[in-house]
Amino acid sequence: MTAAAATIATAAAAKATGEPLALYVHWPFCVTKCPYCDFNSHVRATIDDDRWRAALLTDLAFEAEKLPGHRLASIFFGGGTPSLMPPATVAAIIDAATTHWQPLPDIEISLEANPSSVERTRFAGFAAAGINRLSLGLQALDDADLRVLGRPHDLAQGLAALETAQNTFDRVSFDLIYDRPGMTTTSWEAELARAIGFGTSHLSLYQLTLEPGTRFTSLHAKGKLTLPPPETSADLFDLTREMTEKAGLFAYEVSNHARLGAESRHNLAYWTYGDYAGIGPGAHGRREGVATERLKKPETWLAAVSANGHGMASSVALTPDERATEALVMGLRLAAGIDTAHFAARTGRSIDTILRPDRVARLVDQGLLAHDARCLRLTPAGQPFVDAVLREIAA
Repeated sequence: MTAAAATIATAAAAKATGEPLALYVHWPFCVTKCPYCDFNSHVRATIDDDRWRAALLTDLAFEAEKLPGHRLASIFFGGGTPSLMPPATVAAIIDAATTHWQPLPDIEISLEANPSSVERTRFAGFAAAGINRLSLGLQALDDADLRVLGRPHDLAQGLAALETAQNTFDRVSFDLIYDRPGMTTTSWEAELARAIGFGTSHLSLYQLTLEPGTRFTSLHAKGKLTLPPPETSADLFDLTREMTEKAGLFAYEVSNHARLGAESRHNLAYWTYGDYAGIGPGAHGRREGVATERLKKPETWLAAVSANGHGMASSVALTPDERATEALVMGLRLAAGIDTAHFAARTGRSIDTILRPDRVARLVDQGLLAHDARCLRLTPAGQPFVDAVLREIAA
């Protein structure tokens, strides 16, 4: 079967089952660029809000034409810092999206926010616009570490924003970065205990990684930034799992912990290889077997939307093998692993056709991987090594 024929078959199957759709909206602007961040984020002195609202709506309409008849399961405003968006822009996008597609009754609409005092004043406006889940970028519960991370807020602002969020939105999650310079298991245990005590139903807890092109990577290469040694990193990961599970916040994905039923449904669409549309600068999408990508630079994307009615950089039909590899990379991050029947239905490939059986068998024997006819998943012992396992087993 050709890539084009496989794409048509995937699209037909999606429409036949009425598969829901997720929508990602990228807002590329930040107040400052954090030294660890490799996301498509930019600092600009001024932003023409009216022009940006019109352009996002145009890009959205173009994407909706390509995906008729779907039900909308989730919308996620990411960035960048989408809490810098005017609430009126958020409202306009939600209204348009739920007009283009029929929303599910329990649609999840999330927005990432930074906890500055300016952005906190917009929370009520975001809730009125339709946001029902806020993801707050606290990143640390220590002023000195917030300065090291280059965050534009202090702890007092962060805690005030968290309190406002919990009083405003039905669901609240917040992010913390651990494995920071100088961190020990003792310091992280105290910080995580405090974080759990705030009572949110979802926590995103990320180990600090050095991403290419970031200032942290440059500082590390020059010997000016030292991270905890590997054995401490492993202990921090284990401690995180132990404390969150004891608190009823289960690690449903490598870095995401939630009470049962409070998982991010939007992110689960990615990890289970569902269809999602992506609009805004640099946004990616998976549109019924087609990989889409928008132009990254804000000004370039904006000019393209004005000229062409969309901000597309590329649209490529993926082969079944390419889809299968992507589904493997995403799905193995989940604690539940990969349902092999769902995998075959989504990609057109049996999962065994893209695995190295000898290496899978070895990792199973080592207790890092579990594999049978129904499921492929990492064991708890294997979850800290997801990237290394993928490098081993993917054919």
